[in-house]
Amino acid sequence: MAERQGKHFDVEALWKIDRIGAVSLSPDGAQAVCSVSSFSMDENKSKANLWLLSTFGGEPRRLTLCGEKDGQAAWSPKGGAIAFVARREQEGKKDETAQLYVIAPDGGEARRISDFAPGIEAFKWFPDGKRIAFVSWVWPELKGTKAQAKRQKEWKERKETGYVTSEAQYRFWDRNLPMGRAAHLHVLDVASGRIVDLFEGRGTELPRMDPDANVFDIAPDGRHIVFVFDPAAEKRLDNNKALAEINVASGRIATVARDAAWDFEAPRYSPDGTRIAFLASNLGRRHTAPANAAVLERGGAWRVLTGAWDHAVNAPLRWSRDGAALWFMAEDRARRHLWRYAIESGSAAVATKGGWVHAFDVAGDVVVSAADSMRHPTRVHARQGDGPARRIERFNDELLASFRLGEVEERTVTGANGDAVQMWLVYPPGFDAKKAKKYPVIHSIHGGPHAASGDAFHYRWNNQVFAAQGYVVACVNYHGSSGFGNAFLDSITHRWGELELQDIEAATDWLTKQPWVDKGRIFATGGSYGGYMVAWMNGHLKRGRYQAYVCHAGCFDWRAMFADDAYTWHAQELGAYYWDDPAKVQAQSPDTFAAKLTTPTLVIHGALDYRVPDQQGLAYYNTLKARGIEARLLWFPDENHWILKPRNSRLWYGEFFAWLKAHDPGAKGSPGTGKAKHAAP
Repeated sequence: MAERQGKHFDVEALWKIDRIGAVSLSPDGAQAVCSVSSFSMDENKSKANLWLLSTFGGEPRRLTLCGEKDGQAAWSPKGGAIAFVARREQEGKKDETAQLYVIAPDGGEARRISDFAPGIEAFKWFPDGKRIAFVSWVWPELKGTKAQAKRQKEWKERKETGYVTSEAQYRFWDRNLPMGRAAHLHVLDVASGRIVDLFEGRGTELPRMDPDANVFDIAPDGRHIVFVFDPAAEKRLDNNKALAEINVASGRIATVARDAAWDFEAPRYSPDGTRIAFLASNLGRRHTAPANAAVLERGGAWRVLTGAWDHAVNAPLRWSRDGAALWFMAEDRARRHLWRYAIESGSAAVATKGGWVHAFDVAGDVVVSAADSMRHPTRVHARQGDGPARRIERFNDELLASFRLGEVEERTVTGANGDAVQMWLVYPPGFDAKKAKKYPVIHSIHGGPHAASGDAFHYRWNNQVFAAQGYVVACVNYHGSSGFGNAFLDSITHRWGELELQDIEAATDWLTKQPWVDKGRIFATGGSYGGYMVAWMNGHLKRGRYQAYVCHAGCFDWRAMFADDAYTWHAQELGAYYWDDPAKVQAQSPDTFAAKLTTPTLVIHGALDYRVPDQQGLAYYNTLKARGIEARLLWFPDENHWILKPRNSRLWYGEFFAWLKAHDPGAKGSPGTGKAKHAAP
């Protein structure tokens, strides 16, 4: 493999990368706006500004300078303004919550257009460009913006810290849902700043799980808004959602699509307003059922479009200008492409290949997409009609030109049930299979489990940073992974750990047969469900198969995991609630096999992790210590399921590599076994 000249890529370089967010096209398709985040290791924080990119080429232009978190940019329908969400200081007033701002595409000062105390979560322009619909968490029993402002002030100044609820769904990911509040749709008049709560006094609310701009859409004539809602009296994470329309003028709400067996999301009006495209999942048949593209004839019935296509469709949906096709993202064998689905013929064609397409937008015959791969961070491309894709930014090229990156290769091994299982290999810079040198191996086991080790540039588990330390990095897309068909994804249901372990072991068997692999220097690491897997492996494999494990935010005890934010899914995945069939649940729980743990493990967890509460990591660490097994704990009081702060990330990588080195008999300066020389925080 060819060797690139330059330095080895490391965590310091990782945090110097400009990270590109969502992209939005101007109505004429000539320009795109995107949010770009940059980070400071010294200041331990980030800032995000808006940039303009010409779809015809040319140098990007910074549009905003004064904000710290400028995001969710969207062009007005006629292209004369760009709205975005930010917290800024303007005219002597500092925003306490996120507000809406507008700025002219040719520059100048951004102007605050909202003054709504509860803050703005997400928004969309009305087609007339005179109004904006937005999402905000409000106290549903109150009427008017003044009452909301008064309650917001009282809430901020309260002395009590207790959280009180009777709700089944009350927390999500890393925060409690706003106590006593609901997510409502509002309309803002851009000129006057007047705000109307469309749901006021109606008992209606948007889904509680991070309601964004995909949970609603505005009809082309501006008279109706379609939105997603949970029709059940008790809101739960696993409830099936329905679609409703509200008449903006009268406030009348009518349910337009509801089925007890189906979950509906991400509605989008057709250009002529006669149809609504949306995502539909038949969760009544199987809780792992994929999201299909579907279409509703307004005033009529709905039908699934992609039911015969074994891919899960990802939001958002975009219509072609003539209404004959839909654009969407979907995974295919650990890559995520942008697809164009022709409705009449029922055929899907790749419009933009991944890597991993993170975001896209369509205006007329212009398509813009933001995608990364294991080989590079996100890049933005634009394409007009059937012409070639053109790269329209170079944010990170100069930085990355000075580094040597590892080559990436896709392999297939025979895994559980004799099935073909995909594995990515990321090689150290300068790797040469023909040399006599033997390399250590890191398994980087993905979470989910219904996700994938995708062809993406992951910032929290960056394979290039791992490989630059001299490791061959193996990423196995085990049974249960997404993007390989729903049968493959659903195959692990009610028997977690079984097939996945066979797949990872098959990959290890293949690796140990390669002449360039050192059999005595193989490690297994994983986060979330990957953390579950390394804890599972520790209780099922003899010591020596892997020199050491790293368990980040891993599930250890399924009974105690009932403290998480997704507890209503447990029985669906495991096959039973712990009180109905404790033996079945415990058979899939790593803590059941605590007596068989033998291998040294680094345990990492964040206190703000509500998806896998930190009790899981602490219990695993304590169990290892009580058993006399070498272990080390890295616990963050201010991080969630992910490690998001630059300094904490640097500490994370430092502990990660020090732990592997301490248990690597072939590492330079390594004692082989024993304690690592860990860097100070």
